[in-house]
Amino acid sequence: MTEFLDAFNHVTPTRGPGPGLLGKVILVALWLAVCVLPMVFSVTAIQLATGRIGTPGTLTVTSCQDLGRGRYDCKGTFTPDSGGQAVPVAASPDSDAGDVVRAQLTPEGDRAVPAGTAGLLAALALPAVGVGGLGFLPYVLLYWSGVRRGRRAAVIAGTAVTGAGLLMAIVGVAAAVV
Repeated sequence: MTEFLDAFNHVTPTRGPGPGLLGKVILVALWLAVCVLPMVFSVTAIQLATGRIGTPGTLTVTSCQDLGRGRYDCKGTFTPDSGGQAVPVAASPDSDAGDVVRAQLTPEGDRAVPAGTAGLLAALALPAVGVGGLGFLPYVLLYWSGVRRGRRAAVIAGTAVTGAGLLMAIVGVAAAVV
C-alpha cells in the first residue's frame, strides 16, 4: 500500500501548468454550461412570476404533507381573477397550509406559483447563481492566455459580479421562504 501512495508523491508534470488547449476549451464550455443553463431553465418561472404567461388569480394552500428530509408536498386551490371555478393545484413546497397569495396558474393548469415581487425574486434566485458563477471567467481566460494587463480589473469585476449574484440568490431564496 505504501508503494502505491509513494507513487503519487513523486509525480512530475510532463508539460506546463494547467490543462492543454483542448482541456481549456472543454473546461470553459462546461463552465458556461453550468452557469448559463440555470438562466435558460428559469425563463418559464420568470414569465409566470411577471404575468407574461399563465392565468392570474389567488392560490389558497390547503395542505402540506411532510415527505421527510425537509421536503414537503403542498396542495391548494387556485381561483382565477376572471371568476372561473376554483382548480385543485400543486403549490410551492415552501408554502404553509392556510397561505393565501397572488399567483399565476401554469399553462398546463396543474401548478400555481407566487406572482408579484416575491414570486419574481424567487424565480431570479437560480439565474443569479449562474451570473455569480460567471464572475471570474474573464480572469481565468486572461490568465490562461498569458495576458497580464487587465487581470486586476478582472478580479475586481469578478468579485463584484460574484458578490451581486450571491446577494441576489440569497434575496431570492429568502423571498421564496417568506
